Amino acid sequence: MASGASRVFVSHLAGVPVFDPNGDQVGRVRDLVAMLRVGGRPPRVLGMVVEVLSRRRIFLPMTRITGVASGQVITTGVVNMRRFEQRPTERLVLGELLDRRVQLVESGEEVTVLDIAVQQLPARREWEIGKVFVRRGKGGALRRRGETLTVDWSAVTGFTLEEDSQGAESLVATFERLRPADLANVMHHLTPKRRAEVAAALDDDRLADVLEELPEDDQVEILGKLEDDRAADVLEAMDPDDAADLLSELPDEDKERLLALMRPGDAADVRRLLAYEERTAGGLMTTEPIVLRPDATVADALARVRRQDLSPALAAQVYVCRAPDETPTGKYLGTVHFQRLLREPPFTLVGSIVESDLPPLAPDTPLPQITGYLAAYNMVAAPVVDESGSLLGALTVDDVLDHLLPDDWRETGYGLAEAASGR
Repeated sequence: MASGASRVFVSHLAGVPVFDPNGDQVGRVRDLVAMLRVGGRPPRVLGMVVEVLSRRRIFLPMTRITGVASGQVITTGVVNMRRFEQRPTERLVLGELLDRRVQLVESGEEVTVLDIAVQQLPARREWEIGKVFVRRGKGGALRRRGETLTVDWSAVTGFTLEEDSQGAESLVATFERLRPADLANVMHHLTPKRRAEVAAALDDDRLADVLEELPEDDQVEILGKLEDDRAADVLEAMDPDDAADLLSELPDEDKERLLALMRPGDAADVRRLLAYEERTAGGLMTTEPIVLRPDATVADALARVRRQDLSPALAAQVYVCRAPDETPTGKYLGTVHFQRLLREPPFTLVGSIVESDLPPLAPDTPLPQITGYLAAYNMVAAPVVDESGSLLGALTVDDVLDHLLPDDWRETGYGLAEAASGR
């Protein structure tokens, strides 16, 4: 143990960096691998699942770990980069053991597992699970009020039983600070059953953000396991273009049923996007750019740009239209870039600084022409305008990159290792 620590709870290890002896970061801890043993013996901790810079998950044996603390893990420097594959006799501590309902041996009372502590055996390099942090009472809306206690592994039973419906609150809390893309990667590596349980524990906005980062197969699988009303709520919370991409993967009957359950305004935006070919400006755009009237001030524009829910690409510029100031009916006049807004006094009208010399994209513009347009004019976003001059939406560079990369780039970490290393 590092710094004389005698016990470490796994929730404190989730996401901590892993370093080699030279201080270079290898990756981050995503889970621990344990093997259950018979006769009430504490499970042996075999190693850690570490996510390296390419998002590949590898197995790091505990024998290769020289120091463990809540803030970091130190390895011997010898790391096998082969992708981790879980064996039938192995259990993921975070992914499978947290939130399980087990029983206290002494009383038979049902408790819920909130956390698990691992410890290194004296004078040995072997690790095992030592303590279990549990909460009394069954699941439900009032479960947080139950009494909590820490017991020995031998004081609980039921970890080997198959559980039909396992909660995920503790697991979700463990990864609360992860970016949506990183949480999506965590969920991708869970079992379908556990993935559905985690999705059920996330709120609508968080689940919407995570769905946008998951491979299409995982998106369809998770959406299919949600109740229709909740599935519609999550689709409403997604960006319209991402919601349209997801719905396009569903059978027509399912797609229409979910669209009918969505709010009319949100459903209308998604239907408009579904009407265009996927790899065109109309199919890639979002229908929710920042739209202002010419008499709006720079102060108004900056207030809109500061919205936390906007992506950097979408906040890079505002689009000026005659009333009504919304897509798809606003008459497009031009754009004002964020840098120009910063250079002007707050009381300046955006109509006086609008740039109209750059031609907008037509909704049927194909993907190769879009990439050439963005590259030629050094743009991170571009307006999409129809023949009548109405602003339909805006296309951002992140949506374009999504369709230029291989279909499985989210699963393979395509190019991430090279990017992170500077090559």
